[in-house]
Amino acid sequence: MSTDSKWSARATRAMHRVQARLVTRQTAATGFVSQPEPRTIGSFAKGRQLAAGNIMFSGHLVEAPGTSLWKVTPPDAAFADEAHGFSWLDDLAAVGDSSARIAAQTWVLDWIDSYGRGKGPGWVPGLTGRRLIRWINHALFLLRGQDAEASEKFYRSLTQQTTFLAKRWHKTEPGLARFEALTGMIYAGLSLSGMEAHVTPAVKALARACSDEIDAEGGISTRNPEELLDIFMLITWAAVSLREAGIIPPQDHLDAIERIAPTLRSLRHADGSLARFYGGGRGVDGRLDQALSNSEVRRGEADGLSMGFARMSGGRTSLVMDASIPPKGVALHNAHASTLAFELTSGRRPLIVNCGLGKVFGEDWRSAGRATQSHSVLSIDGYSSARFAASGTKKRKLELLVENPKHVPFQVSEAPDGVRIQAGHDGYDMTYGLTQARTLELTFNGRGLAGEDMLLALEDVSKKRFDKRMDELSLQGVAFSIRFHLHPEVDAALDMGETAVSMAQKSGELWVFRHDGVAKLSLEPSVYLEKGRLQPRATKQIVLTGRAMDYATRIRWSLSKTQDTAVGVRDLVPDDDMQFSNSGS
Repeated sequence: MSTDSKWSARATRAMHRVQARLVTRQTAATGFVSQPEPRTIGSFAKGRQLAAGNIMFSGHLVEAPGTSLWKVTPPDAAFADEAHGFSWLDDLAAVGDSSARIAAQTWVLDWIDSYGRGKGPGWVPGLTGRRLIRWINHALFLLRGQDAEASEKFYRSLTQQTTFLAKRWHKTEPGLARFEALTGMIYAGLSLSGMEAHVTPAVKALARACSDEIDAEGGISTRNPEELLDIFMLITWAAVSLREAGIIPPQDHLDAIERIAPTLRSLRHADGSLARFYGGGRGVDGRLDQALSNSEVRRGEADGLSMGFARMSGGRTSLVMDASIPPKGVALHNAHASTLAFELTSGRRPLIVNCGLGKVFGEDWRSAGRATQSHSVLSIDGYSSARFAASGTKKRKLELLVENPKHVPFQVSEAPDGVRIQAGHDGYDMTYGLTQARTLELTFNGRGLAGEDMLLALEDVSKKRFDKRMDELSLQGVAFSIRFHLHPEVDAALDMGETAVSMAQKSGELWVFRHDGVAKLSLEPSVYLEKGRLQPRATKQIVLTGRAMDYATRIRWSLSKTQDTAVGVRDLVPDDDMQFSNSGS
């Protein structure tokens, strides 16, 4: 980060604090113009844990029964951000009993007493917008049984936060935080008495953000599916609220909703979850379906690539593959080297996955989760398909994705009994002279996936690079590995004299992995990185290892379902969405 950029960031934070203090002089709203309608979905399990004093934010568990949230020392900045954003109100409201309500009311009033005059890390536009949305969504829950003094304090704080957003939203970087800030302004302007003047500028600014930040294919620059869902939820909430108030959203706003919905449908697996790429998770259960329902967009999946991802489906099986170059610009700080990696889900059960986002477990796990080896794809000699370069400051070190693949050709076509995807990338060309190509064929009934991975030295200059590497390696060949990370719920074992891997799902399905014998097959430990866990979950990965000796190396493999779930039988008990075990299992 340049000196000018660091100075600008410090100046912005300083002005946020100044404005947060100035808005305390505002005349408070006296109530709601209309009764707020909760639109956010929370977790009953998480709410029960919070009410009991088990506070788990950003991968950290703090056990503090009978203690105010604001008396807890945050383990890191991410924990503090989650606390000050108040999304946890959704979880307490999902429980809805007296203990959950008392906890919610106490923590809101304690926040006002401790931070309401502009103190603390919560006075930035993105977090303020997120907080406003939750306070307004759950206002009836929060005000039930409260006296006049507490109600007045609540309305005064809402007024101050709305005014702060009106003055500072434009200093928020483009992306999710800006959508949160503007949607929070719209919510407050429509709901609170005396705040009506903020609606029109917020509506116009949100429409501009939709036009500028949602591309023609309904994607965003980070290529993070879960972040796209978060933005989609915000703009659909805003559109519904505006319509209920008799205001027609601008066309740019409505057009963005129309573009995003088909993209999200393409990024959704058979179990209703999102594909996990570029730091995104599976999404909160039910959130995607709710957002698509609110949008009232009936268009199905997009044709071709969706935000750079390709999707195939057959029967109860879905596959999503990263088939484009990594993000550019500021998104490189969080980008993953995942080109040509795929995930596969059968029914309600994921089978092949990517390891996921390791950020909640610390910087080392964050770096590991971004590497090619943490994705279900080929890697060469321990290298990622893009390089990582250090950036940032001593306090905040960043790793940029550099030397990315420049060309990622992609084609979809019909196979004899299904659909075929063919794609490639040149991420290894500059270092090894090799281009990776991957072909995937999924049968119409979803019971079989045939794969082919190739390493090719295509041009004369590439062949010279490959020859140079071979000389450096004493003609021993360029080592490669093809990894298939398995979901933790999959029970896998080597089979058929260690020439295949059998994979049993809890649903009763049985899959078998086979290969052509060119590479060596092994079953090795792996990890599954997900939010809501204290530690990475142990799992396994299928690994094919070998050496590229010539200008063309081909490895063929297949996945086939040998035993299906009985007709009409479904998993009746969903997996727990959160575990509070130190083992992470």
